[in-house]
Amino acid sequence: MRISDDRYNRDRSRLDLALRFIRHEARTHTIKVWTGLTDDRIRKLYRTYIADASDCHVPRHRGKSPSQAAFFMRSPRLRQETGLLASMLLLFDVVPPETLSAQPPRTSPSVPRGSLLCEAFEAYRRLTPRPNITFEHAVILCAVLLRGAELRINACRDCGGIVVVDRLTLRTPTCTECQQTHAVHARPPACRQR
Repeated sequence: MRISDDRYNRDRSRLDLALRFIRHEARTHTIKVWTGLTDDRIRKLYRTYIADASDCHVPRHRGKSPSQAAFFMRSPRLRQETGLLASMLLLFDVVPPETLSAQPPRTSPSVPRGSLLCEAFEAYRRLTPRPNITFEHAVILCAVLLRGAELRINACRDCGGIVVVDRLTLRTPTCTECQQTHAVHARPPACRQR
């Protein structure tokens, strides 16, 4: 294999990943960070392969990407979806298992990891009827879990399922399902009959 063949394959992988990110409605900055392509190249890709050649419209979001880790803890439904997405990130090795340790590994965005991120997000979307977490939020969750400063992955104390919790929480975490089960059993018998 010649050097030029290797460069072609590397460039092709970057372009394929950029198109995949675009189809997931990622912002230009996110695509740029994960692929190393320029803003202009990303816009041309969108115009050439998505806007002009596609039957369905893929919106392009403008502005800053979401960045608040608190988004994932807003409601029981979001916490449940976050646990599912974190499971997919672990399963597809986007977030390595070492993240469960006290010192999470330092990894940076790359084309192979970006492909795995797409696989994990697509699996999450197939398993969730009406998903609330966008691709941009999945990118943020991945970064937050890898940093390990705000959120961490833990196991539910009752069922052992994956739970994403605030890094500073002192309680042993429980998943949404187990919390609901405990709430039902904690009610007085008269309330349970209704």
